[in-house]
Amino acid sequence: MIQVEVVYALPHKQYKISVAMSEGGTALDALRLSELQSQVPDIDLQQLDMGIYSRLLDGRSSPTPAEYMMRDGDRLELYRPLQLDPNKARLLRAARKKKRK
Repeated sequence: MIQVEVVYALPHKQYKISVAMSEGGTALDALRLSELQSQVPDIDLQQLDMGIYSRLLDGRSSPTPAEYMMRDGDRLELYRPLQLDPNKARLLRAARKKKRK
């Protein structure tokens, strides 16, 4: 058995769930075992990106959540969607700064 953590943060609350799972389990297995959905019913797990210690599990440079084999001590992080595109946010900041001058 290995011990992993599943973490999810909202602006007003953070969830940190320890999970004991058998070796060879995937990130998706850890998510299911955490039962996070029962604590945060309005969460859409299909829309969330996931990562291990800030390394995105995207299937490009690293495996997908269904492929990644969890290791003892791993922390599975669930990332909420961005509310504003970073490029658009930068343009808005620049426009506000220009307006102040």
